[in-house]
This record gives sequence, C-alpha cells and structure tokens, in this order.
Amino acid sequence: MQRRVLAGGSVGQFIEFYDFALYGLSAVVLSSLFFPSENQLVGLLALFATFGVAFFIRPLGGLFFGALGDRIGRRNVLVITLLTIGVATTGIGLLPTYETVGPLAPILLVLLRLLQGLSAGGESAGAPSFVFEHAPIRHRGLFINITLAATALPSVVAAFFILFLSSSMSDEAFQSWGWRMPFLIALPLALVGLWIRSRTEESPAFKEMMHEQEQKIEDQEIAKHTPVRDAFRNNWLKMIQVVFIMGLTAMGFYFLSGYFVSYVQTSGNLSREQSLLLNGFAMLMYTILLPIAGMIGDRVGRRPMMIGGALAIAVLAVPSFMLVTSGSVALALCGQLLFVVAICSYGGGCYTFFIEVFDTKSRFTSAAFSYNLGYAILGGTAPFVGTALVNATAVPFSPAFYVIAIALLTLLAMAITRVPETRGWTN
Repeated sequence: MQRRVLAGGSVGQFIEFYDFALYGLSAVVLSSLFFPSENQLVGLLALFATFGVAFFIRPLGGLFFGALGDRIGRRNVLVITLLTIGVATTGIGLLPTYETVGPLAPILLVLLRLLQGLSAGGESAGAPSFVFEHAPIRHRGLFINITLAATALPSVVAAFFILFLSSSMSDEAFQSWGWRMPFLIALPLALVGLWIRSRTEESPAFKEMMHEQEQKIEDQEIAKHTPVRDAFRNNWLKMIQVVFIMGLTAMGFYFLSGYFVSYVQTSGNLSREQSLLLNGFAMLMYTILLPIAGMIGDRVGRRPMMIGGALAIAVLAVPSFMLVTSGSVALALCGQLLFVVAICSYGGGCYTFFIEVFDTKSRFTSAAFSYNLGYAILGGTAPFVGTALVNATAVPFSPAFYVIAIALLTLLAMAITRVPETRGWTN
C-alpha cells in the first residue's frame, strides 16, 4: 500500500506540474499567439502576468480543498483535483488565438489558468500529505522528496516533447497547431493517475483521527471540528513559517522550470531547441538529487538542510545566472546545474517540514493554504520579476540579486520565528 500511495501521489504531482511546466516552456510561443506585441519582452511580461494569476488563486483552492480533505479524507479530494487540472489544461490546448477571436482569447486563457490554480491548490499539498501519512517515520524525507521529485520530471518530459515537435515540423506548423499537442494529452494523463489512486486506501492517521473525533462527539466531549478555524486558531505561527520557507523554494523552482527556458533564449541568445535541451537536463538532475537530499534530511534533520540550502542559494545565485546568460551552451548548463544543487539542498528539509510541522487534525488545510500562499507570493511572480528586472536594468544576471535578497530574508525570518526541528515528530 505504501508503494501504491507513493506512486499515486507522485503521478498526481507529475500531472499538476506538467500542466504548469507547459505554460513556462511554451512562453515564447504563447505570448505571440495570445499577447501579440512588437516588443517580445512586453509580450512575455503579459504572459508571465497570467502565469502568476493561477498562483494567486491557489491559496483559496488550498483552503477549500484542504478543509474538505480534513473532513472527508485526502484520497477523495485528490480525485477531484486531479481531474480538474487535466480538464483545464486540455482546455488551453483547444483555445482559439488572439488572431481568431481577439481579446476573448487571453480572457479565456486567464479563466482556464484560474481553474488550474484552484485545483492545484488542493493537489499540491494533498498528495504530499497523503504520502506522508503512509510513510515510515524514519523515511518521511525520502518518501516526500520522491513525491516532490515528480514535479521536476514533467519539465523534462514536456521539454523533450516540445523539442521533438518543434524540430520535426516547420515553425509555421508548430505555431499553428503543434504547440497544442502537449496540452491535449493532459486529460488522458489525469485519467491514468485516477486509476492508480483508485487502488489506494485512506491514510491510517486520518482514519484514526476521524474515529477519535466521532467517539468524542458521541460522548459530547467536543463539537464537530472545523478545519479552517482550527488551522488559523492553533497553527497561525507555523503557517507563517511555512509561507516564507516554501516561498523561497517556490521562487527557485519556478526560476528554473518556468523562466530559464525563455530567459536563455532572450538574454543568453541560444535557440529554442538548445534552451529546451539544457533545461530538460537540469530538471532531470533535480529529479535525481531531490530524493538524495531528502535521505540526508532524514539523517541530519530539516533545519540544517534549510539553513545550508538557503546559504547555498544566496552564494551561488550570481555565478549561476551569469553562466546561464553567457551565450555558451556548456556554461549555461553549468549555471543551471549550480542552481539545481542549491535548491535541492534546501528542498531536502523544507518539503518534509511543511507537512510534518502540522498535526493530522488540520494538516491538509494548514499545509495547503500556507504552502500555496508562499508559492503565490514568490513562485508565481518569479518569471515576471525576472523578466521585468532584465527589461528595466539591461543587466542579464540582475534576477540573481533578487534571489539573494529573498534567501537572506528567509534565513532572518527562520531565526526570528524560531523555526523548530520536526524530524521524528509523531503529531
């Protein structure tokens, strides 16, 4: 059952991030089709603004689906979220472009991005929570990070799929209909994920918690619990900690997966094929290194991994971004790999911490809302901020200074709020 749950959680994360990765990887093409402009950077800014829209609805999705998951179970909610993401992404692949329907095209794109974000708000924390509650205590970091490593594989698959399509057809054909194909397979992927999840069971921790709650209600010792109220009343400090801790990893991940492909093309002057190939390899290394970092976190603890990782992000940001925009394929790859090592080190602690710090009773609600708020503030805005900084300063590696500032602020916030070590907690 643990293996089935791990597979089901990982597949859900794969599909969720496949859908989001497509948007970033297809940014240059989508901006010309839905936000046409004589200035390519202006079109990219408009597209990355809609990229962020999906993230700002995610906290509401986390609150809604989290509360539902704490009431009726993780497994039931994860069926709804996965199917909704698949439908919304396939819908993007069917949209008419600006040339066909004018301003209605970007409006429809934004609506589908909102639907993606709403469902992803539940999926993003629900799947790790489900896996966490089935995982052995000593190997929670490994289990969670395998699940989260599945968030990088979609970028690899999507990048090589787009690379194959763009290299096997003319630019005119790709611009006309080829770009749609990666979006259209999202729904069949979601149906495969639903079949895998149908073979799992609700977590023992949730079953035990519900049994205890029902017994106490029958004995009139407590009223029926309300997950949202319990989360904000009992977990408000922990939720604030998760917001800034996960905000840093969100920023790093979406610079890597949602921004670097277009960044390498516009600031590093490499071709679309070269940038896709480089980013695909970088995301593959992320997939390999993240579970290793989780294993280390199981041994040394969550706090050391987060502190060391945040310092690595701050130290390596400038050399990473300078190499990425060097104009050399080899150096651009080295730059992305440096960045991967830094954010995976940080992920070895933070990805388990954001689930482990909450108790079973309101885990889904607390983790989903705070996780998605951090992702909305710093993850959804990362490609937009990066593009705006380059546009405003004309300095190709200027986004690195933003990364350094956020990493140092996160370390400061961890110290001020006294972020606890959670390894081995059994709440």
